[in-house]
Amino acid sequence: MTVTGELIAFMSLALVAVIGGVLLLNLTKVVHMIVALVFTFVSIAGIYVMLSAEFVATVQILIYSGAITIIMLFGIMLTRHNDTSEPEEGWIRKTLLFIGVLGFAVVMYIGVYDLDLASGPNTLHENNTEQIGVALYSKYVIPFEITSVILLVALIGSIVLAKKDDEKEADKE
Repeated sequence: MTVTGELIAFMSLALVAVIGGVLLLNLTKVVHMIVALVFTFVSIAGIYVMLSAEFVATVQILIYSGAITIIMLFGIMLTRHNDTSEPEEGWIRKTLLFIGVLGFAVVMYIGVYDLDLASGPNTLHENNTEQIGVALYSKYVIPFEITSVILLVALIGSIVLAKKDDEKEADKE
């Protein structure tokens, strides 16, 4: 197996994604968790670029790294919750977590190393944005519109619920 720039880029992006996921699970401050999640999202977008799926990578960055992360931050910061600290985990839990992550990495490496993909004609990366657009607005136009209506209803529902909470707070004062 020869080490190429593509392999180094993939391994780097995969390592950042895994580290971001592990940090997401182990950090204690919510804002730090979301920053780790952003690193994971951006590295996954980099893997999409390596797969010649530039449109999906752009959507990954715009939707997940941008919009979803901001919505999560707003949701966390706007909700009122009791900030009770959890007890500190011991070194046994951290050691078991490290062994589990290392074992998963070894299994994935062995699986990818022995993977033999037949290299045939692949035209998937040619005009992939056009292919997605044609499929989305011709074959899947009804599910696309239903999804937009569901998101709109969810947005209106969250505004109504937030307004009710504000009215209850005003009545208490």
